[in-house]
Amino acid sequence: MLTKPFKFRPQLKSVLWGGHRIAALKNIPNDSRLIGESWEISSIPGKESVVVGGEYDGLTITELITTRREEIVGNENYELYGNKFPLLVKIIDAHQNLSIQVHPNDELALVRHNSPGKTEMWYIVATEAQSTILAGLNQPLTPTHFELLANNGLLPECLTHYMSKPGDVFYLPAGTIHSIGAGNLLVEIQQASDITYRLYDYDRLDAEGQPRELHIEQAKDAINYTTSANIYSHSDQHKVGISKLAKCEYFDVCHLAVDNFYELPWQSMKSFMIMVCIDGNLDIITNCEYHTPLRMGESLLIPASVCKVAIKGQGKVVTAQVN
Repeated sequence: MLTKPFKFRPQLKSVLWGGHRIAALKNIPNDSRLIGESWEISSIPGKESVVVGGEYDGLTITELITTRREEIVGNENYELYGNKFPLLVKIIDAHQNLSIQVHPNDELALVRHNSPGKTEMWYIVATEAQSTILAGLNQPLTPTHFELLANNGLLPECLTHYMSKPGDVFYLPAGTIHSIGAGNLLVEIQQASDITYRLYDYDRLDAEGQPRELHIEQAKDAINYTTSANIYSHSDQHKVGISKLAKCEYFDVCHLAVDNFYELPWQSMKSFMIMVCIDGNLDIITNCEYHTPLRMGESLLIPASVCKVAIKGQGKVVTAQVN
């Protein structure tokens, strides 16, 4: 049985709205690129994470699951998802506002894209002055009203604006219109889907001097036109121990602050666990004997077959499981 965590090579995405804080978080050389996203763990075709180190070095996450099956994801998860890893984990640095966008639910995404839908959550790690999150409608709309607003660049006026701060949590079911505002550094946990309908892009031009494509017509069937409840919550990032951030049918996400030692409640073969270290340096101890360092800005995957997990050191992690 597998007894040690896996690390993967992060995929750094250079985008026009990105910044320099991901390189600083990860303590890697800054080559002046504007890095907007670090894909920490991904099974998206063409963008799959690759194992770094150990016996399975060089395998994609899909090849790893195909080889070790339930040992990686857990019995129930393997029955549900097979060899497809069910989550996509990113670190996002918004130096500029991201586009206003929406994602389809499972039913629509399956029909249109042969893909899962995209429900997601954000944990805010750091902000700058006046950083905002736009999430959910502040008034009910009709498809006709939405189209009129979108075609005239007025969507921001119809969204709920939040002044974001570290420790904020945003839960965004598929169909929720949203945007990450400039100055936010965050961890994103989502379904394993890369389907986005862009609704407004602040009239920006791409590298070729052209406006980026909008998807107004496609989005009309994807949007939740009612006002959204339970989008926002706040978690005390300094509280020692484990705090629940978001739980739904797709993921169970927590914040864990460790001061010296913490032993996780663990059910072998129930689910894998992802850890994203957002502060400090930690030692992950599995099965009471295997030690894996986890540094700030790093992520790892603890296989479901592990029997026991403890953490030593001082630091903070965002954890994600399924079921």
